[in-house]
Amino acid sequence: MKAKLILLATAMVLLAYNGQAQALNRLKNKVGSKGEQKAGEAIDNLFSGKKKNQSPNGDNNGNNGNGAGNSGNNGNGSGNNNPSNNSGGGLVSTPPDVKQNLIDAEAAYKKSSYGEARYAVQQAMLGVELEIGNKILKSLPESISGLAKDQSADQVTSTGYGWAGLTIHREYNDTKDKELRVTVANNSAWMAGVNAYLANGGYAQQTNGQQNWKQTKVKGNKAIIEFDQSSGFKLSVPLGQSSLIVYEGVNFASEADMMKAAEAVDIDGIKKQLGEQ
Repeated sequence: MKAKLILLATAMVLLAYNGQAQALNRLKNKVGSKGEQKAGEAIDNLFSGKKKNQSPNGDNNGNNGNGAGNSGNNGNGSGNNNPSNNSGGGLVSTPPDVKQNLIDAEAAYKKSSYGEARYAVQQAMLGVELEIGNKILKSLPESISGLAKDQSADQVTSTGYGWAGLTIHREYNDTKDKELRVTVANNSAWMAGVNAYLANGGYAQQTNGQQNWKQTKVKGNKAIIEFDQSSGFKLSVPLGQSSLIVYEGVNFASEADMMKAAEAVDIDGIKKQLGEQ
């Protein structure tokens, strides 16, 4: 009896399987290859819970095609949700308030807060240097030798430590690659180099086979002029004990042309502003 039941169950399974196979064959013949693709998509949707992205601009992983690799990104390709900064004016360049810092220094000194007093004095010195630097910058010509100033290149910087780091810089240029750079600076390294040139200039000029530099004068001030085929002219004029003016001329026609450009700067006025003798 048990064996008959097993045989009967097996026969019923075979009949059901054959019927299912015939039904699938009829469905396949009816819908063809297009139907197979749709059926496959339906099965995928059933198990994945969502349709795959078939956009021509994307891939099969739901990406948005912009290389970010994450459809939830903001489209900047960074691979995360952090935005990139694309606005804002930056920091405001405001010189320290000299008077207020002197008041703060005195108050801190009275309280024996010497660190705070020192900091306030340094800030006051920085403010004074920047004020001097801006006045010197304004005193420079608007144009030299037909070259207009480049407003974006104007710069005044200072370390605020004992008049040893003040730098004023301006550039003049045109559309034909001719440029003049003027730098007024307290720079011990530059001064040492210029002084070495001035101290040994006579001997070096007599023995140097190719004259790439020589001593000269600009408005009565001793100076060194140099020439390099790739960088052009460089004219260094010491101002007193600690300051100097450096002119750098690119694509100037001659030494005379460079010297004429240097004479357009009020050297005596700059010396007076810096307190140099």
